[in-house]
Amino acid sequence: MKFGLMYANAGPFAFPEMLTHLARTAERVGVESMWTIEHVVIPVGYKSTYPYDPSGKIPAPEQMPMPDPLIPLAYAAAVTTTLRLATGILILPQRHPLYVAKEVATLDVLSHGRVILGIGIGWLEEEFQALGIPFAERGARTAESVRAIRSLWKDEAAPFHGKFHRWEKLESHPKPVQKPGVPIVVGGHTELAARRAARYGDGFFPGVTDEVQLTRLLGVMREECAKVGRDPAKIEVTSGRAAPYVDGVRRLQELGVSRFMVPPPAFDPDGITEGLERLGNLIAKVR
Repeated sequence: MKFGLMYANAGPFAFPEMLTHLARTAERVGVESMWTIEHVVIPVGYKSTYPYDPSGKIPAPEQMPMPDPLIPLAYAAAVTTTLRLATGILILPQRHPLYVAKEVATLDVLSHGRVILGIGIGWLEEEFQALGIPFAERGARTAESVRAIRSLWKDEAAPFHGKFHRWEKLESHPKPVQKPGVPIVVGGHTELAARRAARYGDGFFPGVTDEVQLTRLLGVMREECAKVGRDPAKIEVTSGRAAPYVDGVRRLQELGVSRFMVPPPAFDPDGITEGLERLGNLIAKVR
């Protein structure tokens, strides 16, 4: 079981001293990866329902610092050597795939092949409205963008003709260090997300903590894999609970989870050190 640290760019971790301490301490205690979140803006007074909290709202002030998800990972790459660098998640339909392919490949080169691209379709309709992107198209745009990005990561230039993006042969360099490209992890809490992971994901990050829901979504993913002729064992599953314990970690392993996700244990340097060292002790027990 690997362990990932989520929300790695939120709040105090938007700033260099705390981000450095978080990344270096996580690497030192045996955490495998750190994952950043994304919202380019938070529309004031939004009405959309946040799906990952019972309140229906992001459990943080609308003014909380939330940097771009990729730039903090580039910073973390420079202050670490083995920690994997992941978006958890990047809202793919809000971005042009030409830029995503270039930025993610660049980060993979600078980090010597440590990047994971976690993607989602988004839930905040008002954010899409501010960007001028049709909210109803986000699922189709995401699937097409994945195809487009992977085509740009190939060694040979190729045309791409989709509904939303079209171009003739293009050169996009550098290419990712990882071959055939940076792993793409599909995030989401719905059956549709599970089916997307089966169709085009290298991994699946179901945004649920309840074991019954997790089991159901993994079942949907495996059913879809059977339909499209994929081996579900090749889709790495990321999940977890806020407070890991040995039996809980092993239970998730039995369900097929390969990476256990935890939030930062505190928001001050001493608390981060103490909390992550406790996590490091647990990591040593389950290995």
